[in-house]
Amino acid sequence: MQIQTQVQLKPFNTLSLDAIASHYCKIQSNDDLIQALDFAKQQQLNVLILSGGSNMLLPEQIHALVLHMDIQGIELLDADDQVQRLRVGAGQSWHDFVLWTTQQDFYGLQNLALIPGLVGASPVQNIGAYGVEVGEFIESVEVYDRENHSFSSIKAADCDFAYRHSIFKDHPGRYIITHVIFRLLKQPELKLNYGDLKTAVGEEQTPENLERQVIQIRQSKLPDPKEYPNVGSFFKNPVVDLQFFDQIAQQFPNLPHYPQPNNQVKMAAGWLIDQSGWKGKQLGSVGMFHKQALVLVNYANASLKDVRATYQAVQADVQEKFGVLLEPEPVLFAENGMIRSHQD
Repeated sequence: MQIQTQVQLKPFNTLSLDAIASHYCKIQSNDDLIQALDFAKQQQLNVLILSGGSNMLLPEQIHALVLHMDIQGIELLDADDQVQRLRVGAGQSWHDFVLWTTQQDFYGLQNLALIPGLVGASPVQNIGAYGVEVGEFIESVEVYDRENHSFSSIKAADCDFAYRHSIFKDHPGRYIITHVIFRLLKQPELKLNYGDLKTAVGEEQTPENLERQVIQIRQSKLPDPKEYPNVGSFFKNPVVDLQFFDQIAQQFPNLPHYPQPNNQVKMAAGWLIDQSGWKGKQLGSVGMFHKQALVLVNYANASLKDVRATYQAVQADVQEKFGVLLEPEPVLFAENGMIRSHQD
């Protein structure tokens, strides 16, 4: 384990924001993690966990110890006729892992192909796409509990998985994810709930074709972060009660929406942004992508201040038109390495 100082994090966050970390360490094992946390305690530094950098907004200066999770490995655990259990390191590339599962004839994650980031971050946000959420296929999450100073395993039932939510978001400073245990299917059960996906898959309803079509659809709509720095979908799809939705739908009958439990409705944030005039629109060096209004892009060395000015302007226009306040998906960090509210 090596502690580096004054490290530029621009290559490690997909929005490509300039961010200098006062202290930085790559974590490749549980032992590395313990040593790094001891160092942070000795130096009285806060700890910022950096995974794939695809869901975070970083300030220009960070006075903290940035732990870059790089624990690798895919371990086959026990199996039966229906399920294969896998233990996967937090530093494993998510997309590469999904491709590998398909090659190995393990099923369930194909709808989640081409989502950026690492495996360790997937439970935090309970990543989801095309009718599938990762929490459906997680058995447990192995963590270091900073409150109890011990390694432990949290069962999926105790992770409080919900739409873009988990226990790890409720307690952002407590748990450091080291491994994720998955339960994947040995027999495919394709989920083709979304119209464009079902049409794209067509009659060739195989896991391989499903994965291939998901990749093609995402590539057609979403910019490559290497070409257009972005964090993927910037806002959550708002979930509102049915009565409120009906009021909006009377004025906007074409609003894409998806029924949810408990008389709630999920609305398409990208459509709301598009209808508010932001698709392809820029504010300085930051704007919403011309092919997908839900994606915020850093077009030219934008600062965190530039990014915040743009997404707050989008929020204001959507709220004025529809009465809905969009919630950003990426986590916003302060200069001390701690998470801060988007409302500050």
